[in-house]
Amino acid sequence: MAKTQAGKKSRHGRFKRLPKGPNGGVQLLLIQSVDHLGTQGDVVEVRPGYANNYLLPQGLAALATDHHERMVETHRAKLLEIEKARLADIKKLADTLSKQSVTIEANATDEGHLYGSVGAPEIVAGLKQNDFSVTVDQVRLEGPLKELGLYTVKIHLHREVDADLKVWVVPTATEDSEIKKDTSDGTA
Repeated sequence: MAKTQAGKKSRHGRFKRLPKGPNGGVQLLLIQSVDHLGTQGDVVEVRPGYANNYLLPQGLAALATDHHERMVETHRAKLLEIEKARLADIKKLADTLSKQSVTIEANATDEGHLYGSVGAPEIVAGLKQNDFSVTVDQVRLEGPLKELGLYTVKIHLHREVDADLKVWVVPTATEDSEIKKDTSDGTA
């Protein structure tokens, strides 16, 4: 470490110190909308670690200076048009997802209780088979699905758009049930 003129050691950190806001956090201007934080152009105060480790490196925010605020204001109209077009596409996707249904096979007892459960990863895999790309965190379940039947699951596509997806949980076809079907036909 380098010594300063007064003989004290100076600290060379990885990040430059960010100016503190009135509540002890860091004031940032959001360049893009961030879920659970704010929309584009908002001045928010966050913890320094959240600013240094996520918002600033991802390009989601910048320091709240007059220059950055003017830049966001000049680009706001163009970005609003882009956001409206993106929102229209997401609404179309939500309409097509609402018309879809996903069938998931699972091992179950004769009473209809599953040996395991059906969760978000299985639903995402079923949607991928139908050529829909959805992430696991977009699937909103109230709890794991533990019985056979029809369920309505919310898919969170945008902060303003949710889609309802029909999920059928059916028992897996076993060899024993296929043999019983063959013998009932009289072809055994």
